Amino acid sequence: MTSKIHAAITGVQGYVPDYILTNAELEKMVDTNDEWIRTRTGIEQRHILKGEGQGTSVMGIEAVKGLLEKTDTDPGEVELVICATVTPDMVFPDTANIIADETGMKNAFCYDIHAACSGFLYALTTAARFIESGAHKKVIVVGGDKMSSIIDYTDRTTCVIFGDGAGAVLLEATEEPVGIMDALLKSDGSGREYLYQKAGGSRYPATADTVANREHFVFQNGRPVFKAAVSGMSDVVTQVMQRNGLSADDIAWLVPHQANKRIIETVARMANFPMERVMVNIHRYGNTTAGTLPLCLWDWEGQLKKGDNIILTAFGGGFTWGAVYLKWAY
Repeated sequence: MTSKIHAAITGVQGYVPDYILTNAELEKMVDTNDEWIRTRTGIEQRHILKGEGQGTSVMGIEAVKGLLEKTDTDPGEVELVICATVTPDMVFPDTANIIADETGMKNAFCYDIHAACSGFLYALTTAARFIESGAHKKVIVVGGDKMSSIIDYTDRTTCVIFGDGAGAVLLEATEEPVGIMDALLKSDGSGREYLYQKAGGSRYPATADTVANREHFVFQNGRPVFKAAVSGMSDVVTQVMQRNGLSADDIAWLVPHQANKRIIETVARMANFPMERVMVNIHRYGNTTAGTLPLCLWDWEGQLKKGDNIILTAFGGGFTWGAVYLKWAY
């Protein structure tokens, strides 16, 4: 009998741009203040990618370069690259193609996954299936967004939340009982009226009017999104733990999407997780959409031990949400 092939994360690397947008600077741009932003969101600063013609790929390339180097991986051996983003460099080609070309991954086929804040979870799960099936041995998953490109910096409800950043993980095949053990992913398209970018797609292509009407920016109706995020994430986390016979005590870390400190605290409470075992770095990066989960793993990489049980969870536009249970592999 052959052992089951698992897809294990064997390396993680993050990248955030140099420019830091502080709450103090936002106070000069919109009617808000540092105390309000901290108490409502937990955010103190966010990184912004500045410069002409700089897209999400710039951050993805930096993350992948660092990842290839630290894992001593030959770029020619990577067989698949999936990039989760809602801020692709262009509508096409996919940003994953640009990242692969610029990092020498000449033998990989590449595509993007567009699932908003759940994008990294969706991409990670998809990549794992390619490995578990025996089709591929080395896959890179990138999650990143240049949210500053679709944020209205006159809208104080959204501009304080989002930042730019990217992270990447290497997934490799192993017969050891580590890596991605389970995943539960969900979608509900009826939530689309609460969180969306109206223009720029085929329904409302760019015109002088769509630009003037500020329709190329994130629109969010906060209350229904908050409610759905809290119930959605706590529900899938609980389900994944139950079906794997896990209690909160068995989990080394809960890694929630960094949308808002209040959402994170509520999800942790509903899933009975103590906050000291919940990864939180929203105060430093804000919400980087598909970048949040890999940036958490990157920040905590030094504290993770082989065999640690970790639960990742996210909620985003679509609505999309889910949870992944993995055992850390190194």
